[in-house]
Formats: sequence, structure tokens, C-alpha cells
Amino acid sequence: MKQKQAFSIKDVVAIGVGAALFVVIAMIPIPAPAPNTNIQLQFALQALFSVIFGPIVGFLMGLIGHAIKDAMSGGLWWTWIISSGLFGLFVGIFRKQIGDLKGEVTKKELIVFNVVQVIANLLIWGLIAPVGDVLIYHDNPNKVFLQGVVAGSVNALVVAIAGSLLLIAYARTQTKDGSLSKD
Repeated sequence: MKQKQAFSIKDVVAIGVGAALFVVIAMIPIPAPAPNTNIQLQFALQALFSVIFGPIVGFLMGLIGHAIKDAMSGGLWWTWIISSGLFGLFVGIFRKQIGDLKGEVTKKELIVFNVVQVIANLLIWGLIAPVGDVLIYHDNPNKVFLQGVVAGSVNALVVAIAGSLLLIAYARTQTKDGSLSKD
């Protein structure tokens, strides 16, 4: 019996391309209304990759991409790096519930996608990342929870807009089942 590989070549390429795009997009600073917090456009792309390629690709794209971005910026902030990975993992876990995205995105698929990503953003950035900052870095809880709630809210809005548009654009590149006929 042939054993399934952990990663296909397509997955490895998606992780590499996704992480590279994550870094490039993350280098565009758009200040958010909290200290040391920016609006993060790369999470819309990470959400798309997580839906297309699954939770492991989404996790590694965020983890690797955020680690490289932080390293290039002068310091690794592991609680937020891990949280970026968790965002991709969470969205990817629900990829089957979001839909197959063939030809078009239905209202139901957009609703499920956005409910999933909003919960992921608020849970990960509003709770997990700040708790990690308090426990690991002994940061001021008021500051990191403010940063987390602002980041989670802004990321949810960005992914709702840009992520939904990316899903719609991607779906249009996919052929609907049964839409081709013999001539």
C-alpha cells in the first residue's frame, strides 16, 4: 500500500509563495489606532490560501511569513508569529464548510467564510496573542489587550473586504462541476 506524503509539491510551493507574499504585503505599514499595531493586508491572502490549500499550508504560510517579516524588522515576536500561523490553521480547518468555490461564491459560502475569519481574528488576536505577551514577555496587559482587540477587529474587517474579493476572484477561475459539455 502506498503511503500518502505529508506534503505534496503543490503544498510546498504554496507555503513558499504564500510566505513570500505574506512578507512583502506585511512590509506595507498602515497604522492602526493602537500603539505598535498596523492594519495587516496579508491576512486576506492567508485566508484565501488556507481555504484553497488547507490548514497546514495556512499555518506554515503565516508562521514562516511572519517570522521572516519580524526578523527583517529587527526582532522576533513569537506570540504574534505563532498567532499568525494559528489564524491560517483555524480558517483552513473550516475550508470544507466554506465551500468548493467552483465558478462562483454563494452568499452562504461568503457568510461561512466571514463568520469563521471573524471568530478566528477576534479569538487569536484579542485573546491568544495578548495572553501570550503577558505570560511570556510580561507585557502590560492593558496595552497588549488593546493592541489585540484593535488588531483582531481591523484584521476581521480587512479580511471581510479583501478576503471576500479574493475568494470571489479565485472562484471565477475555477470551472463549475458539470458546466462543460461535449460538442
